Amino acid sequence: MMWSMNGTLALEDDLVSRAREVAARQGTTLNDLLRRYLESVAGERPAAAIVAELDRVWTEAPGHSGGRRISRDEAYEGRL
Repeated sequence: MMWSMNGTLALEDDLVSRAREVAARQGTTLNDLLRRYLESVAGERPAAAIVAELDRVWTEAPGHSGGRRISRDEAYEGRL
């Protein structure tokens, strides 16, 4: 069963703006970002949601190297 709930959150404008930017970079909405966060802290996500997310990621970033070997330093470049 799926429940629909509307609610009000008291958030600073700057926080909402930064969160919207994060959502936009992830190609999603602030609503979806909040939903996924609540799912992560409240319990397991439904398997169908995980499969859909993986499918989206694989479609957007297939990760083909074209046979080129990537060094460990290249793989972690910009992450640390």
